[in-house]
Amino acid sequence: MTHELSPADLAQRLESLESRLAHQEHWLDTLDQAVVQQERRLEKLEQLSGLMRERLREQHQALQANDPQGGQRPEDNVPPHY
Repeated sequence: MTHELSPADLAQRLESLESRLAHQEHWLDTLDQAVVQQERRLEKLEQLSGLMRERLREQHQALQANDPQGGQRPEDNVPPHY
């Protein structure tokens, strides 16, 4: 059974497909922009995390340098079950 479509039906189907394709392209562009924004935000957060880690290390070293007990405190020791 072959079903022949009229030129008007073919034109309507083609228009429908073009419309769907345009809609999909729009959402693909929107998602691409969202990914780019998330990547930029992630890079900034990674930089901030690195800075915070470095400052924490510096503060820890300063505390150890100022500690007359050599930097070891009982609360710093990890219990054996950890």
